[in-house]
Amino acid sequence: MVYDLGIIGAGPAGYVAAERAGQKGLKTVLFEKDNLGGVCLNEGCIPTKTLLYVAKLYENAKNSELYGLKCNDITFDFHQIMKRKDKVVRKLRGGVDIKMKTNKVDVVKEHITIKGKEKDLVKLSAGDNTWSCKNILISTGSLPIIPQVKGLKREEIYTNKEILEIEELPESLIIIGGGAIGMEFAGFFSSMGTKVSVFEIMPEILPGTDKEIAGLLKNELEKKGVDFYLNARVKEIKTGKDARIALAESEGKQIEVSAEKLLVSVGREPVIKGFGLENIGVITEYSNNFYLI
Repeated sequence: MVYDLGIIGAGPAGYVAAERAGQKGLKTVLFEKDNLGGVCLNEGCIPTKTLLYVAKLYENAKNSELYGLKCNDITFDFHQIMKRKDKVVRKLRGGVDIKMKTNKVDVVKEHITIKGKEKDLVKLSAGDNTWSCKNILISTGSLPIIPQVKGLKREEIYTNKEILEIEELPESLIIIGGGAIGMEFAGFFSSMGTKVSVFEIMPEILPGTDKEIAGLLKNELEKKGVDFYLNARVKEIKTGKDARIALAESEGKQIEVSAEKLLVSVGREPVIKGFGLENIGVITEYSNNFYLI
């Protein structure tokens, strides 16, 4: 079958484009190897905001006497909190699926490879199946950057994806990276009682954000017991019996912090490899922290 438009990636860019294309009468196919909705819905904005809302409710209940209310023996069920987060994500993911069906978009849940061009058509394949598209839209999103740090093993750390799948609340947590992702998790876990330590290589958290706003957030998190190590470059990660130990350097001082779990949130990089862009003549070059396509 020949499609007017083939879209690789079903995140906010991909599925919205598929919806609009379907509404305009274009024969559209949407390829996604994971869940519909992309990072934002499945392992980003939606689940983290769901958790932060729970943390807000919990803190309000604990401090209810400030408003003349009395709530005694406030506790929480971490398993139930995570189940609710999963339920919210599933519901919204189902909504995306309905949008695709309503607009007659074919959804292929497989890893797709661009095989090349044949006349005016782009050929894509997965297994023994092949699709022909007049046009393709690349909306493959991004992945967490894993920094080159001595002793850092991918299987022993969390990114924003894995930490949303934990079943037990950690007693302590090291967060490498003081950007938006790191600060969201610092806020949630510190509210729930986890001891949080944040390492940020820049002079302040939330680089690129208004300094006054960043400072206000830092002060609020410090009130919750979060420790911040700024201008701190993590040099090495050591794995103890039941802990991760971060060794860092800040303004000539050596810092050593241990915690039960370790979250790496130093940024994200675009997914531009592994699905055959080179087969249609697209050359990618990484230069000065930007991908040129």
